[in-house]
Amino acid sequence: MNPPVPPSRLLGQPHTLVARQDGAGDVLLQGPAVRSVAAGSRRVTMLCSPRGAAAAELLPGVDELIVYPAEWIDPEPRPVRREAVTAFVDQISMMRVDVGVVLTSLQQSPLPLALLLRMAGVGRVGAVSAEYAGSLLDVGHQAPEDMHEVERSLSLVRAMGFRTPPGDDGRLAVTRMGRLPREVARRMPFVVVHPGGSAPARAWAPQRHAQLVRLLVSWGRRVVVTGSSDEADLCALVAGRSRPEVLNLAGRTNLADLAEVLAAAEVVVCGGAGPAHLAAAVGTPVISVFAPVVPAPRWRPWMIPHTLMGCQDVAGNGTGDRAKSGHQRLNGLETRDVLTAVEVLLAQAATGREALISLEEAG
Repeated sequence: MNPPVPPSRLLGQPHTLVARQDGAGDVLLQGPAVRSVAAGSRRVTMLCSPRGAAAAELLPGVDELIVYPAEWIDPEPRPVRREAVTAFVDQISMMRVDVGVVLTSLQQSPLPLALLLRMAGVGRVGAVSAEYAGSLLDVGHQAPEDMHEVERSLSLVRAMGFRTPPGDDGRLAVTRMGRLPREVARRMPFVVVHPGGSAPARAWAPQRHAQLVRLLVSWGRRVVVTGSSDEADLCALVAGRSRPEVLNLAGRTNLADLAEVLAAAEVVVCGGAGPAHLAAAVGTPVISVFAPVVPAPRWRPWMIPHTLMGCQDVAGNGTGDRAKSGHQRLNGLETRDVLTAVEVLLAQAATGREALISLEEAG
């Protein structure tokens, strides 16, 4: 069920722009904050990079989406060109935005976008920032470094006067299409294995994913392997030879389709943060097997049962050290350890379902 967004908004409420110019997983984590903003705005425009646009389209509360590849955030930034920046400022100006909410991670500065919003005539701008912002920010909010990304964004929008709407439990959520491909539905129940991610260098080895699929099948489980078209070779290796227990969907799903597949799964084993957050948004337990560049308390799957494999409490002096330390742990992670984690989460889910049935019968 999608969380509630007020069906009518007062004319006196602002047109609010919410920005998160990161990847799809980062955008999904902004869902609770976006819904809070929507509850106090007559219109919500979401600003994303091309990498996060598909996720923004699925967020409840977003009325309009604009895409701008941030030269100060993108991992492969385009050159700064006056014409592109000027066109972006003019676009925002014509939209008559009243309030700008600049959502960033700890490593990113909100000030370049705050400057552009000011140039576009946005009257009130807020961001989490420890930097001196001069006249760029009306709300320069402070947040603890170890705060989860969801809580970090919520703390900012609350500081700006937005409140969580009644009945909203604060979980991640996406607008669901409700269409599961027949070939997927025929394989229920199944476990999803999503071996790819935005940082292959920090992922569990492909051969280990392939071993996991074989072990799952030998234990009587059906498996659906998912990934993008760019990950077709990886997914083919992981799926192995053609067999009825394994379905390889690499390159055959967009983000909305993938959400439906993950929602139908019993458990998702994934090698990246994006699929983990999408699974959380549809309520499916997650086993995460990749080495993050940020501490687990800030990125772990939000408000769903999950297990972090080989990367909990990873120490390091910086993001590079942390990723290296986490990857070293992953190299030592045994396939049977992940299989055991799958079985534990499946057992927990079954116990939860039985308890729910008992309560319903008692009622």
